[in-house]
Formats: sequence, structure tokens, C-alpha cells
Amino acid sequence: MKEAIYRNTCPRNCYGTCGILSHVKNGKLIKVTGDPDHGYSKGRLCAKGYAYTEYVYSPNRLKYPMLQSPRGSGNWKRISWDEAYTIIASKMVELNQRYGSNLASGYNKYSGNLGLLHYATEGMFNSMGPHTMPIGNPCALTGRLAMNRSFGENYSSIPEDMAGAKLIVLWGANPAITNVHQMKFIYEARKQGAKLVVIDPVFSQTAQKADLYIQIHPGTDQLLAHGIAKLVINRKQHCIQFLEKQTEGWLEYKQYLENHLSIQEVCRQTGVSIEALRELSELYGTTKPIATWAGLGVQRNKRGSESISAINSLAAVTGNLFIPNGGLYYMHFDVEDFPCALLNHKGPEHPSIPASREVDISDYAANALLLSDPPLKLLWIASRNITQDQNFNAWDELFQQIELIVTVDLYMTKTAERSDIVLPAATHFEEEDLNVGYWHYWLSFNQKAIPPYYEAKSDLQIARELTTKLNELSPGFSNFPASKEPIDWIKEELTPEIMELYSFSSFEELMERPFKKDITKVMSEDRNKFRLFSPANQRAHDQAGFDKANEYKLITPQSLLKIHSQYESLNWLNSPQDESCIELSIEAARVNGIKEREKIEVYNDQGKIVGVSKINPHLPKTIILAHQAGDHPINQLISQPNDQIGSTYFYDSMVKIKKAEAP
Repeated sequence: MKEAIYRNTCPRNCYGTCGILSHVKNGKLIKVTGDPDHGYSKGRLCAKGYAYTEYVYSPNRLKYPMLQSPRGSGNWKRISWDEAYTIIASKMVELNQRYGSNLASGYNKYSGNLGLLHYATEGMFNSMGPHTMPIGNPCALTGRLAMNRSFGENYSSIPEDMAGAKLIVLWGANPAITNVHQMKFIYEARKQGAKLVVIDPVFSQTAQKADLYIQIHPGTDQLLAHGIAKLVINRKQHCIQFLEKQTEGWLEYKQYLENHLSIQEVCRQTGVSIEALRELSELYGTTKPIATWAGLGVQRNKRGSESISAINSLAAVTGNLFIPNGGLYYMHFDVEDFPCALLNHKGPEHPSIPASREVDISDYAANALLLSDPPLKLLWIASRNITQDQNFNAWDELFQQIELIVTVDLYMTKTAERSDIVLPAATHFEEEDLNVGYWHYWLSFNQKAIPPYYEAKSDLQIARELTTKLNELSPGFSNFPASKEPIDWIKEELTPEIMELYSFSSFEELMERPFKKDITKVMSEDRNKFRLFSPANQRAHDQAGFDKANEYKLITPQSLLKIHSQYESLNWLNSPQDESCIELSIEAARVNGIKEREKIEVYNDQGKIVGVSKINPHLPKTIILAHQAGDHPINQLISQPNDQIGSTYFYDSMVKIKKAEAP
């Protein structure tokens, strides 16, 4: 049979959202290549993308619906889809009858697949009326709120334009690992003479390629940005006309820098020398255009919002906000341009409950435990592995009160292992979808390239079939339009306004290639509303924990060959490891009497991890570094502070270390 080629899009929670050409023969995916028509990824994939053939056909993939009894026993048996639907639907109907509403049924869903049709989970629950739903964004909400305060809107520059910058400054971003496609635009700029500056507590793979690397104390980016801005203003290198005419809060911000910011204190708290601070300020004050990228790591601590705002304000002070090839980079939320018909599906009204019950996803388990009248009794988990969450003790307690846990996934994850029912999910090669990135501005259609793997189903197909079962057991229980096909939902997203925004005129055109959004059509005409950093909103500066004996800040960066826990079971990418690798500084090793490749224990009041030490000569003495995922997930040491607002403060956790006791 002749080989066929289909267009797919990588839907993972990643900056790339890359275009894929899928090569299929006799109904089987035989290889994947990059789509040269995708203007951002330009025909290239990362290692994870090229490993998709193993991902699809891995012997570890789930094949059938499975029932575990009792929960956690490992006693699994295969059941039919109809049996699974009957168990789940019966419990939903029974809970509705017990409590008089669907508030006892809820879901926890996040970033496993970001295709628009994966809002089917939300649509399915909406179709039953008021229920319990997650809200928020544990990864990026703090930064988003700061960007919205600065610009009054969703804002991030065009990543391809970074190739024309004369100076690129990365704050807490490591694209050599987490955004490999952006590196080609950085390299292109450097070929034209641009300088690359990396500001990061960790001497990352990107930092190794920089012209200037600044090792900063975690959580002090705000102070460094203010210090640079103060020196720029003192040398009268600031863009005074822009600041006086197109910003709000200029005088307040200037007075704060003049009267309340000490350069000596900036150096002390950030750990950045005065020489490095002066060099940075000279680069910022004399170079245009400057591309400034605030990475997600910057806002994963309690001062993250102020740090993003301060970095934004530094770009404004130097006149680099809205000039060609300059600007600010964070991420955008253009998915909200779309109707998101599944996400916004309206369910039946309840006679006394006006809306669904919301649970902050940044600490879902702890917040869900506070629910009463009724408590949460059924939990549906999709596109999510709670080992990448935090506050595991609360999850343990929540799972004890849940009567039915359903997980939809491709693999038997740590979450699936603790569930009552596991449903096998389809890959993006086995379903149709629509994809829009949150870093670049390209829209693409995802074709169905191969038949489902054994009995795997898409989230949309599961929603259609489960709601049909619900209505068999209890007529009118759900108003989900089960007859609508995937292509119907996709076409509903492609409104005339969307097609104009992305410069195509029909669905058939989008099937042929991806299209780029014309952001000039949506940029605010009035850019006089940029709001500079407001000192009235800042938290007190401190370095809590750094002076305590044998206590270290825990940093958990991303890996090159995984996204959180995704891809960790692929042999092409990862060798099996029974123990975690814990990186520590030479000083921390000396103080604690730890040698290379020695078993050590990392612990706090949340729990402990036993791993193998790796002494990193470039790591600051105050930091312990461990990667995510694995058999013993490091996230179990992370717990959310009670005063959190926004994203999860993953990088505020403190730990201690010691030699592991002999077994």
C-alpha cells in the first residue's frame, strides 16, 4: 500500500506546538517529520517529537478500560467500555439523587493535551449543570496577571522577530532545553552581531552559550531589574518622551528608584556584583532593539508578580517595548480568541444553584477538602498527573474521601495507579483537533492519521458516549450534543472573525497548511496605558531560609527529554532509573560530608526523597536541584503557602539534606 502523509500538530504543554508530517503505511505510523509549512518550527521537531512512533506504539500504552478493586491493590481487570460507562454514570446519577445536584462530581484537568477539542471534558461536565470545577493556572497565572496589569491586555511579542534584536536578555528562561526552536532565532540574531545575556540562578544549558551570564539569587529578579533601571536613569539613557507621554506611574516609579532603592542593597540581595550590574545597565541603556524574555520560572515564587512587572518596566524605561525586533516575551493566551464552544457549553440550569463550584487548581486537593454540603465524591482526572502537582499529603486525604476516581490517560501513570477506573486515551494521531500555540502565533488543523490504538478513545468520543449512557439511566441528565462529530466542533471554532484574523477564507485552506495570526489586527491602537511598576503593591524583600543551617531552596527545572512526567517511559529518550539524581553545590556537599554518587536524603515537613548525589561546581550553595517525574517524584516536597495568589510557588520550597541511612 502506498505511503500517505497527514498533517498533525504536537499538542503538548510546550512553547513549540510544532507542525508534524505523519507518514502512514497500512494504517500504521511509520515515521514523523517536521512540517516545513509551519512558519515557527520550520520543518524541525525536538527529540520528543521524533520519538512519537515509540510513544504511539509503546507496549506500556493502555489498551482497554481497566477496573481496580480495591483501589491501590494493583488488582486490575479489563472491562468493556459499556461496563465502564455504566459504573461511572450510575455513580453520577446516584450522587445527584443523594445530594440534589452534581456538585459532588468534579474534575481535575490541565495540560496533557492543549487541543481545542480536549475541552470536551469541560463540556461534558457543563452539560450536567452545576458541578465542581477547577479554575486558575498553576504554571503561568501570576505572570499573566502581571502582564495584564502592565499592558492592560494579553501581550507577548512575535518570537520570529527575536532574530532581528541587537540584545537578547533571558530572565529565568532556558530555551536550549524547554524551547529548542527559539534557539534558531537567537542564533540568527547572534550571527548579525547581537549579544545574548542569561540571568538565572542555575548555570543552565542556555547560560553556557551566553555572552554574559548573571547568576542571581532565586526570587530577586525584581531588585535586579530595578537596579538596572536606576543606573540607566542616572546616566540619562532612559526614553524620557515615551515615559512621560505613554506610561502611567512614571513619577511614582522614578521617585521609588531614587529614594528607596539602594544599589548596594540590590547587589547584596541579588548576589550580583556591582561590575556586572553596571555592565548590564550599560547594555540596556545603549542598545536597541532589545528583546527581553521573562521565563515562567521567574514568577514561580511569592515575589513573581513584582518581578515580571519590574522586568516589563525596565523594557519601558529603555524604550524597547513597541519597537520592531524589540519587545517583551512571556506567553499569550490567544486560545481565548476562539469561541471555545466545548469549554463554554451551557448545561441545564439548577433550580437553586446558580453556577458550578470552583476550586483553585494551584492547590486543588487542599481546597477540595474544604468543600462540604456536599463534599467531593467523584473525581475525573484527564490530561493530568498529580505527581506534578504539590501538597501530596492533601491529595492522600482527598483520595480517601473520594468514592470513585476515574483517570483518562495513555499510560498507567502514578495517578492512574491510584484510580478505580482507567480509560485509555487516544493520541493526537488518532483524532482530529485544532491547535493554537501560546508562544508563537500559528494556527493548525490536526488530521486523524491512524486508527485508534486498540480501544483508545478521544476525550470528545468519551464525552459523547458517557453522556449517552447518562441519559439512558436518567433521561435529560445531560444536554451534551452527542451527535456532533469532531469536524463539526472544529468548524464552529473557525468563525469569520477567526479566519480574517489568521488570513484564510475556508476550512479547506487550513487543511492544506498552518496560518499565522496577524497581530496588528488586534493590537490596541492606544498604547498610552502602559503601567509602570507600582511600589505600593510590592512585598517586603527578604531572603527567608538562606541563613538557616542546612536548609536549601529546591529548584525543579524541566528536562530536555521529558515534559514534567510525559515521555518518561520511552526507551528512546530515557534509560530506566530507580533513584533520583540530586544536584548540590560543592559547599553544600562539604558542609554535609557528602561525596559524588552517594545516597542522600532530601527532606522537609512534607516528606523525603532518597536519591544519588551529583556535585555541581556551578550551583550556588543555597540551592538543591532535582528534576521532575520518576518513581519518586520530587514534587512531594512542595507545599503551597496559605497566602498564595496566582500560580503555584514551586520555587519557594525549602529542604534539608543528609546522608541516607543504610538499609
